Amino acid sequence: MMRSLAGPLVMAAAVTLAAAARPEPVFGPARGPSPATAVFAGGCFWGVEGVFEHVKGVSSATAGYAGGSVAAPSYEQVSTGTTGHAESVRVTYDPSQITYEQLLEVFFTVAHDPTQLNRQGPDVGTQYRSIVFYGDTVQRRAVDAYVAELTKRKVFARPVVTEIVPLTAFYEAEAYHQHYMARHPRARYIVYNDAPKVANLRRQFPALYHEPISD
Repeated sequence: MMRSLAGPLVMAAAVTLAAAARPEPVFGPARGPSPATAVFAGGCFWGVEGVFEHVKGVSSATAGYAGGSVAAPSYEQVSTGTTGHAESVRVTYDPSQITYEQLLEVFFTVAHDPTQLNRQGPDVGTQYRSIVFYGDTVQRRAVDAYVAELTKRKVFARPVVTEIVPLTAFYEAEAYHQHYMARHPRARYIVYNDAPKVANLRRQFPALYHEPISD
């Protein structure tokens, strides 16, 4: 004997209506955009990391190595200039608070000098070269457009020598390199080479500057 489907259908409809009428929970996981990452190299990673740790919307900056062929290199290996790696920084940020283009602006105008070839200030060698590592075609187009605009406007007296290459791997540096500027603010190298960069960030981009919360 065939059972009537009226009862189950009515119940299902009632459940559906009840669910539709149920309000969204007041507390729950945020539905904002997922964190994004950007990777830059521009001289000693202490200074680049320290600058981005003072940028609003950046949740973390990690010192590491990228651009070479040696897997999981040590600082000593990278320092020889034979691994192909450059001292780099991985920046994790919230796209709803800061854009990739704004990160590029900070990198090119505050964090380092993009016209210095295979060096940055007192540090000399290919491990200190200027690089933007792009993660996808969107980032690649953004970097190309930004560098083209810098060149067109003749922002710098010398040509921009920054490499624009795909990110194939990023290796975190040793623990003693992480947050170096924050942990050693009075170190001579930091005082002379990196603290002025943070001061320039605050002066040139006051809307993007913030003081990171100490652990």
